Amino acid sequence: MKEEKDYIRDITEIRSMMERSSKFRLLSGWAGITAGILALIGAFVAYYILDFNPGEELQISGITPLNSLVVKVLLLATVVLISAIATAFYFSYRKASERGEKIWTPITRRLLTSMFVPMVVGGILIIALLMNGLIGLAAPLTLIFYGLGLFSAGSHTLAEVRFLGLVEIVLGLAATFMVDYSLFIWAVGFGIAHIVYGIYIYIKYEK
Repeated sequence: MKEEKDYIRDITEIRSMMERSSKFRLLSGWAGITAGILALIGAFVAYYILDFNPGEELQISGITPLNSLVVKVLLLATVVLISAIATAFYFSYRKASERGEKIWTPITRRLLTSMFVPMVVGGILIIALLMNGLIGLAAPLTLIFYGLGLFSAGSHTLAEVRFLGLVEIVLGLAATFMVDYSLFIWAVGFGIAHIVYGIYIYIKYEK
């Protein structure tokens, strides 16, 4: 009986080691928190300083596609995106250094491929819509394709990433029916959802 228990324990440990080696475990809760804060700042600047309302832009999009306001919002979104990616890389790199692990591995490549294929396709589609004046749909589609990227990447990393992806997809679909509130929903998806996710990851895996 004891040998059987030892055998089961050994199998469990081997399985656990295999799962750890096949999953990207360097995600940091602080990266999610920081990304969420950056998104909230970006949404605040877009709405209160640039006076951007996706619903209004959708109504006049056939007349003024890619006007100066939209260009400013796109530049703002680009700054937020680059900042979020940079902070995510920083926290993952720091975590890898603390553990004595390499950050660039075959698992990392699979993770990034799974995530960025849907996001690149979505980005091209959004650019095409903007060029045709369908500006109001940009925010909902960023949520949807980002969520698809997270859901796809979830098979190569923490299970919570896949759940976050589903949340982003649902919010994005909701935003397509409520374009007037799509910037607010975008702030919830990229801002609040990331902060909640980051806090959860930090408490569960890092604290």
